[in-house]
Amino acid sequence: MPASFNEAHVLARLRDMLPPRRPIALHEPRFAGREWEYVKSCLDSGWVSSAGPFVQRFEAMLAERLQVRHAVAVVNGTAALHTTLLLVGVRPGDEVLVPSLTFVATANAVSYCGATPHFVDSAMSTLGLDPAALDRYLGAAAVMRGDEPYNRSTGRRLAAVVPMHVFGHPVDMDTLAEVARRWRLPVVEDAAEALGSFYRERPAGSLGRVAALSFNGNKIVTTGGGGAIATDDSDMAAAARHLTTTAKLPHAWAFEHDRIGFNYRLPNINAALGCAQLEQLDGFIAAKRSLAARYRESLAGLDGVTFVAEPAHCRSIYWLNALLVPDAAARDRLLAASHGESLLTRPVWTPMHRLPMYRDCPKTPLPVAEAIADRLVSLPSSAVLAEGLR
Repeated sequence: MPASFNEAHVLARLRDMLPPRRPIALHEPRFAGREWEYVKSCLDSGWVSSAGPFVQRFEAMLAERLQVRHAVAVVNGTAALHTTLLLVGVRPGDEVLVPSLTFVATANAVSYCGATPHFVDSAMSTLGLDPAALDRYLGAAAVMRGDEPYNRSTGRRLAAVVPMHVFGHPVDMDTLAEVARRWRLPVVEDAAEALGSFYRERPAGSLGRVAALSFNGNKIVTTGGGGAIATDDSDMAAAARHLTTTAKLPHAWAFEHDRIGFNYRLPNINAALGCAQLEQLDGFIAAKRSLAARYRESLAGLDGVTFVAEPAHCRSIYWLNALLVPDAAARDRLLAASHGESLLTRPVWTPMHRLPMYRDCPKTPLPVAEAIADRLVSLPSSAVLAEGLR
């Protein structure tokens, strides 16, 4: 490990700025609005399942926030990803281009479709999928057959590309959109971690043909468990709503279904929680950006430490704050030291191509994704921490 890095110095800076209480979790929800009132109204009315007024209200609030025409609420972000891939036409036997450095749900959703994840490298500036690297790779590894791209080596169709906004930092979507246009690739935006982030004045979740979001308990806004599909395409939104409601045909009493569908709709009681949380989103964002600014200030000047800042032309929610250290040994020493003081830091996810079920999937060269995985440490990032900064 480079002698210039000292985990004790990093830990001392963290102790000095963070509240004295221990343990400090990586990310925890904050309930300071009308959550009790809205959830109780569901209990009082009996509307607790997948129908009820809070579902429609949550969808409308979310669509307005994302500046899209439609939002369809579902049970979790993985269900949203699975559905969006089906909506853009991913079929069994296809390949889908996804970042190797992502949460496993991104790759799993591809597998649920009977398709194969095809792993792509990341950009150090965003932590997310690198459009320039993808473009270079496709030039050598793909071929157009009619209007569709195929993998030269496997012969499989390349059906879509899925950028994921890591920790709320938007991918370079303009460059990716141009690459996707030339290669006729639908863009499915994985905005699970990015509600409230902006890319060139446009909200994350509105930057592709369709997007998937998550409202798990660790997200900036939570419904307990939950997700959503966002799109401007009315036909796609209608198809999403039908597919996630067991593909049941409308009828006053008959149970008729016209395809294999999924029981993916968000319950009303979860949507009620989400409505109260969305009402507080601006405050959550301000708190998280304040926390990020304090981390950046406190860690400045430490040898071997780089704070992960929002990319150029973006305004990030800093869902998770993170720093880069020199190597894996430095990362592991900092993780061990911080956990010893009940600061529950984490590494980033194991890259998908290193997991046993995905080890043999096709992939681009992945030097940046591997370097980020070896060097990154995520810091406690709950919005409530901004209130106790020292």
